Amino acid sequence: MIQIVITGASGFVGSNLWGYLKDVQKDFVIVPYNRSDGIKQLQKIPSYSAIVHLAGKAHDLKNVADSSEYYSANYDFTKQIFNAFLQSSAEVFIFMSSVKAVADNFHGILEETVKPSPQTDYGKSKLLAENFITESLYACNKRVYILRPSMIHGPGNKGNLNSLFKLVRSGIPWPLGRFENKRSYCSIENICFVIKELILRKEIPSGIYNVTDDSSVSTNEIVDLIISELQQSPKKINLPKSLVYLFLKVTDFFSLNFFRNNFEKLTGDFEVSNKKIKSVLNLNMPVDALEGLRKSIKSLNTK
Repeated sequence: MIQIVITGASGFVGSNLWGYLKDVQKDFVIVPYNRSDGIKQLQKIPSYSAIVHLAGKAHDLKNVADSSEYYSANYDFTKQIFNAFLQSSAEVFIFMSSVKAVADNFHGILEETVKPSPQTDYGKSKLLAENFITESLYACNKRVYILRPSMIHGPGNKGNLNSLFKLVRSGIPWPLGRFENKRSYCSIENICFVIKELILRKEIPSGIYNVTDDSSVSTNEIVDLIISELQQSPKKINLPKSLVYLFLKVTDFFSLNFFRNNFEKLTGDFEVSNKKIKSVLNLNMPVDALEGLRKSIKSLNTK
């Protein structure tokens, strides 16, 4: 039996990972661990083989979190967990970081070689944790993986996909049909698949890996998927770009940053390369990008 400690097992990724590993790998024994348990409790767990460290402070979409919360949860706590791992008999450590540890916006295709320059406390705290881990990455005789997923979606998702679904379901016509973009997303099944492979396959070298679906998707494609799932008649308005930009200038003048920020999220490009992880696994991601989004949208429609 392979005993795996999952921190943050009750969260979105953790709960999905727990179910996935139990379904696809019968010899896995999952041990949930919460931050409130304390490091001494982790040290008492006998003979575990791997730690999947998911616990942390998620990116605050409303921008109301105190900055110190990010550094305490994402940096300080990760240091404690990683040091406990180094002192244990466990062979594998997987840390869930984020592409936000590198950039919040990026022109081109983001690869692991890009020099990190995070702009938010969330991204900065994740990068600090990455740097702490990489200092020991090649010195220890263990397998250590830092994963940088793009936006993860799936059952229980509470992020931007959920907000877009609510907007379309409200019946408000989609006004940005003239804006074409490409963004990378990550199905929860794909991130779970990668974690499972990293635990089982000893030949995979330690390092930093982006994790994302195999193809990028436009916001207009996602809107079409939502309309299809809701079985609505298409409600899209292709407003002239000049009119949209004029509206944004007016909102900027009145410091209504909500509109500008959401416009950039909905129409901007953010493509992430997963070539490195696919190369070492010698496998494609099991779930197609559009099919994964369709599953996530279907789960939102059952609420």
